[in-house]
Amino acid sequence: MSSDRLISFPVKVSYGLGQFAEGLKNASFGLFVLFYYNQILGVSGTLCGLALGIALVFDAITDPLTGSLSDNWHSRWGRRHPFMYSSAIPLAISFYALFSPPEMGEYASFAWLVVFSILTRAAMTLYHVPHIALGAELSENFEERTVIVSFRQAFSTGGALIAVILAFRVFFVESEDYVNGQLNPLAYSPYALTLCVLMVISIWISGLGTHKEIPNLPGAPLRPEPFSFGRVFSETRLALQNDSFRWLFIGVIIVFLMVGVDGALNLYMNTFFWELSSADMTYYQIASPIGVIIGAFFTRYIHGRWDKKPGVVFGTAWWAGCQIIPVVMRLADVFPENGTTTLVWTLVIIKFMQGAGVVQALVSFGSMVADIADEHELQTGKRQEGIFFGAVSFSNKSASGFGTLVAGVGLDIINWPTGAHIKTAADIPPDSLFNLGLLFGPIVAGFAVVSVWCYNHYDLNREKHQAILDQLMVQRANVKLNRGDIHE
Repeated sequence: MSSDRLISFPVKVSYGLGQFAEGLKNASFGLFVLFYYNQILGVSGTLCGLALGIALVFDAITDPLTGSLSDNWHSRWGRRHPFMYSSAIPLAISFYALFSPPEMGEYASFAWLVVFSILTRAAMTLYHVPHIALGAELSENFEERTVIVSFRQAFSTGGALIAVILAFRVFFVESEDYVNGQLNPLAYSPYALTLCVLMVISIWISGLGTHKEIPNLPGAPLRPEPFSFGRVFSETRLALQNDSFRWLFIGVIIVFLMVGVDGALNLYMNTFFWELSSADMTYYQIASPIGVIIGAFFTRYIHGRWDKKPGVVFGTAWWAGCQIIPVVMRLADVFPENGTTTLVWTLVIIKFMQGAGVVQALVSFGSMVADIADEHELQTGKRQEGIFFGAVSFSNKSASGFGTLVAGVGLDIINWPTGAHIKTAADIPPDSLFNLGLLFGPIVAGFAVVSVWCYNHYDLNREKHQAILDQLMVQRANVKLNRGDIHE
């Protein structure tokens, strides 16, 4: 593959569209799973967090496993596409079941949550890890990779946007019985079914739209080591020996932990802390995705001026600041009052700015991992995007899942009330509301300082990456010569 190779606009759109499915799943999973099982079904916050934590144990296996399998997969459809095509239906079935449990007791609901969280995460892993690895393979060009990740991030955010709009404008609207529509238990199953259909469509369109690129992609090793869990462990350990990747990996774990807490408590904050109506909540929830979509297409220019590491550092710090400031100002009683238009639009503007800023970190990170895969190939002779992105996927899901566990335990610690009698913020003790704000804002977001410190250890810039590509061209030519693929 040439380091100057660019891909066509239709292929970029097709590839990016594949991330629409994950955006749908992540937004709905993060917003509603804990709220549904805790607030609606009455499962304790600790049990909910434990259930989602158990699912992470399986992620520890499936993420690097899928990465290693796809790295070494031989087929006429290449390394990545067979996994992408086969994952869609299992994902849809497991996700629908997650939000459609039969009537049963607390511990049976806990078991249902465990099983279908595991299956949903595993099915998404089967698709997501090969898909993001595919993005790194489409081009080795430094700037083109940023553009590819920008498309992926924009469509991911578009999926989240659609998930939110469908939720608060179609399925969880206010009614006489439910002033807060998200408290309606009958709305969750049809909502999940709608998202399932959209996920299947986006995954298959992405696979078909990028299928013609298969001949241009790197192939699996001619004689790969036989599959074993030992091989997966060895490949993952080797990836973590790369200094740049190790520091990025640690930093992003902290970020996803914060994001996990944010996602799990978001609906609690909006319903009870800020007391937003369903209509107001729609504006609030779509503000960040719109900011992300707009901001994603500026990242290439930011990288051109300042490179990728400043992008990930700035985006992380910016997200944390936007998370902390509104809550601290409210707790200090210097923020607009609940129920006012001023409050709603202040929150919307801050959320939009948060999205436009954090996307610089998201796109920069994805592009940086792709560059690290080149460095790894030069050092080891192995092309293993799947292992790197499998590790990233695991860090994403494990840390965000642990964040949900932290949120669930935190709700129990602050004695958060649940049940059908909880209708509005008036039913929540003031101390619980105050502590909810502390947990959601300054306590968790303050850890961004550690994440930024980790990112500062990354040392792969534009010039160093170009030197790596130049050496790789020579290395690959020598490999072909030794195999007899070319002759002097």
